[in-house]
Amino acid sequence: MIRNYFRSAIRNLGKNKFYSLINIFGLAVGIAGFLLIAQYVYFELSYDRFHENAEQIYRVQLNQYRNGELSLASAENYPGAGPALKEEIPEVLNYTRLYNMGFKNNIIISNEDAPNGPIKFKMDKFLYADSSFFNVFSFPLIKGDPEAALAKPKTAVVSESYAKKFFGDEDPIGQVLRLRDDDFNDESCMVTGVFKDIPQNSHLKFDVLFSYQTLYSRGDWARERYDLTWDRKDFYTYILVEEGTDPAYLATKFSDIINKYSPGLEERQRRDEFVLQPLEDIHLYSDLVEEAEANGNAKVVYISLLIGIFILIIAYINYINLSTARAMERSREVGVRKAIGAIKTQLVKQFLFESLLINFFAIIVSIILMNLVLPLFNELTGLGFSYGEFWGQGWLYLLIFGLLLIGTILSGLYPALVLSSFKPTSVLKGALTKSKHGIRLRQGLVVFQFAAAIVLVAGTAIVYQQMQFVLEKDLGFNMERTLVLERPSVRPRDWAAQENSMDQFKTELLRNSAIENVSGVNFVMGNPRNFKVNLRKYGASEDEMQPVRVNGVDFNYFEMFEIDVLAGRTFSEKYSNDMDTSLILNESAAKLLGFESAKAAAGETIVLSAGGQNYPMIVVGVVNDFHQSSLKESVEPLVFSVSSFLSEYYTLKVKEENLPQTLAYVEDTWRKVFPGNPFSYFFLDDYFNRQYQNDKRFSKIVQVFAVLAFFIGGLGLLGLSAFTAQQRTKEIGIRKVLGASVTSIVLLLSRDFIKLILLSIALAIPVAYFLMDDWLNSYANRIQIGAGIFIIAGFFSLGIAWLTVSWQSVKAAVADPVDSVKSE
Repeated sequence: MIRNYFRSAIRNLGKNKFYSLINIFGLAVGIAGFLLIAQYVYFELSYDRFHENAEQIYRVQLNQYRNGELSLASAENYPGAGPALKEEIPEVLNYTRLYNMGFKNNIIISNEDAPNGPIKFKMDKFLYADSSFFNVFSFPLIKGDPEAALAKPKTAVVSESYAKKFFGDEDPIGQVLRLRDDDFNDESCMVTGVFKDIPQNSHLKFDVLFSYQTLYSRGDWARERYDLTWDRKDFYTYILVEEGTDPAYLATKFSDIINKYSPGLEERQRRDEFVLQPLEDIHLYSDLVEEAEANGNAKVVYISLLIGIFILIIAYINYINLSTARAMERSREVGVRKAIGAIKTQLVKQFLFESLLINFFAIIVSIILMNLVLPLFNELTGLGFSYGEFWGQGWLYLLIFGLLLIGTILSGLYPALVLSSFKPTSVLKGALTKSKHGIRLRQGLVVFQFAAAIVLVAGTAIVYQQMQFVLEKDLGFNMERTLVLERPSVRPRDWAAQENSMDQFKTELLRNSAIENVSGVNFVMGNPRNFKVNLRKYGASEDEMQPVRVNGVDFNYFEMFEIDVLAGRTFSEKYSNDMDTSLILNESAAKLLGFESAKAAAGETIVLSAGGQNYPMIVVGVVNDFHQSSLKESVEPLVFSVSSFLSEYYTLKVKEENLPQTLAYVEDTWRKVFPGNPFSYFFLDDYFNRQYQNDKRFSKIVQVFAVLAFFIGGLGLLGLSAFTAQQRTKEIGIRKVLGASVTSIVLLLSRDFIKLILLSIALAIPVAYFLMDDWLNSYANRIQIGAGIFIIAGFFSLGIAWLTVSWQSVKAAVADPVDSVKSE
């Protein structure tokens, strides 16, 4: 029986090659698109789930309130928080702390004993970790004991890749790594373990870990600062709790613990709050100060999944529409089969088997398509799947099998029931009429698939406009042609020597006419680090103290970046007090402190509080509100002090001409003035705009799949319009004989389809507006969605649909009417 079903199905597919190709290729593109998006979504949702106890691990977020208002929400916490939580709460089984030195300092780690001379790397992915690290997290060690690897001071573990880079084919265990940084730390640690390279789907990424106890060797003060203090929040804190513990229950205990270990906050008008973040939620749902890396966006992930589902549904709609539309054509076949004894169940099985075959061929083609576009998919999503990694996941095969099974049933059952329900007597007498219910269903499906495609087109236009807005908006400063270098990791301890080396570096650089200016700064625009000081007006009470983000800059910083001065002046070496007692505010900071205008703030005295001491400072100037961070955030209050030779970044304004030669000159100067420091650089505009990386990725995804949606929908319309024209061949011939023009016939055949597209546009507009307005709300600076976007999307959709339908209509209209009537 199955053999007969197979032969019949193959014969039917070969007999109707045009419709078979549309069905198979349309389904293949839809399935491929869905599976690619499913892979991206699964990857984003899989972050940190590979840890054995992932559901029991929480990061302890710190919220700081001042005068009742949230002033800071940080991913970092106090070093004393972890030990206190374990001590005070029985449900807390363990904790681990991480000090993200690779993010905060310029670090060089080297193998000084390499056979051919020291092997050095400038390290960004570097952490100090508690000895309990491998008990909390499940990062597997290839070599070494996870219990003891970080248990002693001056020990280290290294990734498999970096073990190879540092030590080649030698056994890393027992070897020594040396760390030096721009805070003058110089520590040598013995390698006690090698771990597998950190997977992409981890929010913690590191290449080297030094034991946390190594920090205690920095001096008598070190244990207090790095182990028990509740003053300095520089540490990620993770806790492992008992299985089944309610985090809300734990949260009820935090207030008493904070009051016990950090008393006196209320007297300082401050309140601290701990928040438990589930490990598995950090990547998609956390956007705090001092994140370990730029996290993803749950909203983008779920919208992407919705797009993938839309693409798949559109593809299946095409199959259902064409199959039911062609039911009339196969009615005689059904009538003959029933007349010679076929029962309804057999006919349903036959048509379901045809659906299975089409779905099977479509999946085979989709697999070929996915292999072809995998490099483009990696570029689009920022992932780096090899073919082995992409196809080496069991869930993907289950999903493919599920699509084959469910797709066969959903796309084949309704056509099968329609075709098998024909009465043989009516069919053979030619008395079968079209079902209005079937026509309306097909129309409804066409409306749905084009509404989904129009939502994607409108979404594409809105995302594109927002991206253009953030990339072209005046940020209040000029970052063009700005080359940025991080300060050297290895430098002399003597302040005078540091200042001399910085002055020498500037002088040497400015000898080159291609370098227009050089300036130092603690935090360049786009840097996520957030260091604040407390300020108040002179004469105001302690209760009115406000936390304000501070940045140390060079004397020529504001001139170099063309930041407008609203009142007063900028820093100048002509004024000896600028190094010690002068500050510059931005307009927002002036308003926050209670000044009515920029002019009113200039020349006034304010009080800076730091380290328990109050310092009177003069506001020498007020500058415009420029965007230190991305346009996703509102302009924040900023205060600037002079910090010339202490700058963490050196910024250079360079000419565009002969850039390779300029870079070579900068590198030669760097190596001459700062020997022993690897040379690296970036351009400020690239660095600043990387804040929009996820949004750019989302924009590309929407664009690509909007095109796919219209392509698949267009295939369906092509098939339906061809079938409609074929069914009305006799009518068209008679109309032409009676004098109808080609234009009138094209309009006649296109009219019903155009009505459906207009209805699709009407339904798509509110859906697109709601979804995209919600996405835009993640930006403090955003475009407003205007009617023009929907008008353009509507005309674009209408044009694509009309061209698709009219192509078949024109073919039918220009045919010889004699042949048309004779063929009927």
